[in-house]
Amino acid sequence: MLSFLLSFLLLFASPAPMGVGPAAHLAGSVEPCKIYGSVYLEMDPRRANSCFAVVYMEPEQAFADVLVFNETNKLFADKAGLWSPAENREFADYVLFVTTDRSRADFAIHYTKVRSFAGCKQ
Repeated sequence: MLSFLLSFLLLFASPAPMGVGPAAHLAGSVEPCKIYGSVYLEMDPRRANSCFAVVYMEPEQAFADVLVFNETNKLFADKAGLWSPAENREFADYVLFVTTDRSRADFAIHYTKVRSFAGCKQ
């Protein structure tokens, strides 16, 4: 009886497996139209698992899922596509991993110089 209780406690008291937690998501479940505010772009592949999503920087505006405008003030980054670059990943609202492979990305972004063009293309 005691061994059963111990094995039960070990089974359910163990930490969650890698990739499960608030930053984990199912494939295709990331909604890029809901990302705004301060964003940190992670380039280190060793930290990719702790990021909210994987993005690809699309060179052509026509093929991007989200057009992004860099806001200098975080208070004005209040809708989709308006991102304020965060200097530190700990202070960012979203941490996104940047990949060079389009097929591994959850969505593609393209930076625009016109604020009114920013937003989701879906």
